[in-house]
Amino acid sequence: MRVVLTGGGTGGHIYPALAVAKEVSRQEPQAAFLYIGSKHGLEAQIVPRAGIPFEAVEIAGLKRKLTLDNVKTLWKFFRAVSASKRMLRSFRPDVVVGTGGYVCGPVVYAAARLGIPTIIHEQNVVPGLTNKFLARFVDKVAVSFAESLSLFPRAKSVLTGNPRATEVMHGDERAGRSFLGVGGDKRIVLMFGGSRGAKAINEAVLAIVPELEQFEDTHFVYVTGDVHYEAISAALREKGNLPRNISLLPFVHNMPDVLAATHVLVSRAGASTLAEITALGIPAILIPSPYVTNNHQEKNARGLEKAGAAEVILERELTGERLRQSLTGLLDDRERWTSMRDASLKLGMPQAATEIYRLMKSL
Repeated sequence: MRVVLTGGGTGGHIYPALAVAKEVSRQEPQAAFLYIGSKHGLEAQIVPRAGIPFEAVEIAGLKRKLTLDNVKTLWKFFRAVSASKRMLRSFRPDVVVGTGGYVCGPVVYAAARLGIPTIIHEQNVVPGLTNKFLARFVDKVAVSFAESLSLFPRAKSVLTGNPRATEVMHGDERAGRSFLGVGGDKRIVLMFGGSRGAKAINEAVLAIVPELEQFEDTHFVYVTGDVHYEAISAALREKGNLPRNISLLPFVHNMPDVLAATHVLVSRAGASTLAEITALGIPAILIPSPYVTNNHQEKNARGLEKAGAAEVILERELTGERLRQSLTGLLDDRERWTSMRDASLKLGMPQAATEIYRLMKSL
């Protein structure tokens, strides 16, 4: 199978596409891939590191109101469609899969116009502008949440889950613990703010670092995000020595292995993260980003909260003390932790990538 993948801007669009690639490779080791993204997006760094050929088109996102910039964006869109057609004719894919972000708009649209089978995947409960636009042209729409089915053309929409759920099922707990230097006798709490980090979460964690030393049987993995790492490191040096039960990291590239070893997660509520933790049954403290379109992270998180799989703290309510109380409540109450784990597992869709592969084969 020859596959073009496209999607970008944030890890939430990129990592599901890479999870699809890994599943296709597991099923068909001779499969060939091309990833088309933006040279300015995070995908330009992440995709080549994954060993997948990468090409770029120039494109910008539409504003939500009429502006002169939108006229320029439309011009860039049609130029990107032409460039995408050239790449597609050269690569000759059997199927094109888009995972969201404005860069996948011209690529998937160009594929549809060329008669190449197309699939888009929507990670969030509420669809983004690009996927809403593309839904009328593609052959199939794969969604992560049942609530999304009514927001797309019903005849072509399929509930698959998020392919990152399958990716983490191949994580290795021993490899994760070895990477962190943490023995099997310690519980692991993973704290991070998404692929770029989150200032509010960093500030809350920073405020309680000295108090985390009291959890002697727990190791805390604090992932700051690349852009925040130096500032957080400097702030911690001012506080004194970092407690021995805390690992400070800018980024984690082997996240499936680390998640396989994780006891409790503190994070944003991106769709890929929620797919990962429900596949593994990890109880979570979720702090949804208020800066995303349609407030979709809070909608994602509330579904887990309603099911009893997570606790939600809104960013405007987040303080170091509130986070410490929530952590203490989960780490000290084994019965509550078990109940949340079981609720999380019931929501999980660990075969999501396999379902998307079957959808690709059907086309």
